[in-house]
Amino acid sequence: MYNKCIVYLMIISVMGLFSGCSSAPLAVSPAMRSQQTQYKITYQGPKKRVGIIDFVNKSAYGKRGLGSAASDILTTELFKTNAFVIIERDQLKSVLSEQKLGTSGTVNPETAAKAGQILGLNAIVTGSISEFGISNESVDYGVYKKKIQIAECVVDIRVVDTTTGQLLYADSGKGRFEKEIKQVLGMGQKSSFDETLGTEVLRTAIVKFMDNLIQQLTTIEWTGRIASISAGKLYINAGRSIGLKVGDTLSVTELGEEIYDPETKLLLGRAEGAVKGNLTVTGYAGDKLTIATAQTGLESMKVGDIVKYVSK
Repeated sequence: MYNKCIVYLMIISVMGLFSGCSSAPLAVSPAMRSQQTQYKITYQGPKKRVGIIDFVNKSAYGKRGLGSAASDILTTELFKTNAFVIIERDQLKSVLSEQKLGTSGTVNPETAAKAGQILGLNAIVTGSISEFGISNESVDYGVYKKKIQIAECVVDIRVVDTTTGQLLYADSGKGRFEKEIKQVLGMGQKSSFDETLGTEVLRTAIVKFMDNLIQQLTTIEWTGRIASISAGKLYINAGRSIGLKVGDTLSVTELGEEIYDPETKLLLGRAEGAVKGNLTVTGYAGDKLTIATAQTGLESMKVGDIVKYVSK
């Protein structure tokens, strides 16, 4: 009985020694976690409409869903800024499929621009997971054992300006995420693979380029289109969520001619269209239309003309 009590007390002592150990992820510091929710937003004006295409998994790690997980994380991070209107991916996929433009990050700038113009987007974000790997490290002190699962990845990103069809921005982020699993005298967690490792390591990579991505997206000029003209009122294909306010001034230009590279035959952009006049925002029609009246040039304006933000 005495020996059993001694063993029991030893177990309690060892458990108390390591009780502060947990399986919480270690690789994300408090600074990194705060960075995920505190991005630099300097842009003032209508919210840019952004579409995000499922990323391509180019790594040797063949786990399904990595591309979708990366685009989900990016969507969440951009949405949290409240500076953009994110178009549903299912809607974007549908247009890409119908137009036979592809449905993944392999979409090139020209086809991305065409899809963006159909949906009224200002930018499309594509990307890929170029590297991804899982490794394990173990420590064995007899009564105390520790296993560390380590995930590492590299995420590449590209932003296409849908007005010009030009590749506006490219960047990459490298992520690393660790999780410890501890056992004392055989008691503790099992060392099975944790599915959250993939999601967390992708997040650590993506947040590294988020500030630069946001700043690049805000440099894109906001544009809309005249969707209808009726009884002197012009209806713009931008709803209340875009952030246009009553009293804002908009300019109207005609859609310029597409310009192609004479050698590669790729779309380079559009010629600057002639300015037709200015509009004043007067209200909204439902959730997807803004109403405006013409200050000048109403007689020359037509459905499909480009609308640009001028000032409040």
